[in-house]
Parts: sequence; structure tokens; C-alpha cells
Amino acid sequence: MKPASRLFNDEQRQRIDKAVAQAESKTSAEIVPVVATASGRYDRPEDIVGLWLGVAGLVIAWLALPEATTGPGNWGGLPVWLKTVCAAGAVVVGFIIGAAVASRAGWLRRLFTPRRQMREEVEASARQVFFDSRVHGTTGATGLLVYVSLYERMAAIIADQAVVDALGQPTLDELCREVTGRLRTTGPTEALCETVRAAGDRLATVLPRAEDDVNELPDSLVTID
Repeated sequence: MKPASRLFNDEQRQRIDKAVAQAESKTSAEIVPVVATASGRYDRPEDIVGLWLGVAGLVIAWLALPEATTGPGNWGGLPVWLKTVCAAGAVVVGFIIGAAVASRAGWLRRLFTPRRQMREEVEASARQVFFDSRVHGTTGATGLLVYVSLYERMAAIIADQAVVDALGQPTLDELCREVTGRLRTTGPTEALCETVRAAGDRLATVLPRAEDDVNELPDSLVTID
């Protein structure tokens, strides 16, 4: 999976920036699109994959190594202590390999990560970005964050109080479902452009742009690796 900073070429970034500028030309709200590579570290799934591979290594080693045998002239087999050491080594090596593979294979980590956990990580990261990127600090409390997390394939929309009061939380939830659906069908560029335009159209009717409105935040895509 490409990091967010390398996912978009210049033309795609310009399209998203243009969509933001066009949307903000109709409303006093400040719309900020953000794409993150991932919202959580997810160490536990890596450990789970390592554990399963370690157990598999244990079984294979225990079955493959010859049993210790006794009797005159018998040179076959391994002593029990040596077989035990080899099996333990197989567990350790299997765990390390499994954890390393899972850390690089996003689909494998997602397989062992509950969707509820990913949703919580995405929402928590979106809230942090909302405050850290000054989206929360606009003069009229009209910031709107459209947050997309690539690893989880999820999105979150966080809005300042004036936007929540004007649009209502159900409308924001609908926008979030729309951008999530578009991510699966059209890709992140189209998903962001269409969602920003849709947000601008809805906001234009409830928070129209004033003549003296000041653009407080850059009309540009933010990427987080």
C-alpha cells in the first residue's frame, strides 16, 4: 500500500484543491480534506499472526524430527531434550517471521483486526487532526473535516458546532456513508471531490458565503503518513 503522500499525483491534487475552492465559494464553511495512510498501529494483529505461525512451526518441527530410539546398534533419532529445543526454536522463528510478514501485509493485519477497533481508531485520529490542523479554530466555528484513512478503508467527517447546528448530525453521517461508498467504487480522488462538492451544496443553503468572508484555511489536500 502506498503512503498517502505518494498516492496522489499533481493533477489529482489539483482536482481536489479545485473542488474545495469551488465548494467554499458557496459557503462560509471551511472544508479540509485529509488522507492518512493509517489511523492505528495495530500491533496485536501482528502478534496473532506470529503466534499462529509459531504454533504451525512447532507442529511441523515436532512431527518432522525423528523420535529418539534405543537398542543395540541403533543410531537413529534425536534425544528428547534436543527435539524440544528445536521445537522451541521453531516457535520463536515462526513468531518473528509471522509478525514481520503481517507488518508489511495490510490485508493480513485487517483479517485479524476487528472492524469496531478500526472504526474507533479512525474516529479518534480524525478528531485529533480536527484540532491539530486548526479546523476547529475558525472564527465562526464553521470547520468541516473530510478524513479518509487508507489502511482501514474508512472515512470520518468531523464538523465544528456551527456546521453541526446548521446541517444536523444525520446529514453529516450521510456524507460519511457516501464518501466511504465512493472509496470502494471510484477511488480516493473521485471520492473526495464528489464528497466535497456534495458538502458544499448542502452548506450553501444553510451557511451561505458572506460578502466579507475570509478564507482562513488553505484550499488544499492534506496527507498524513
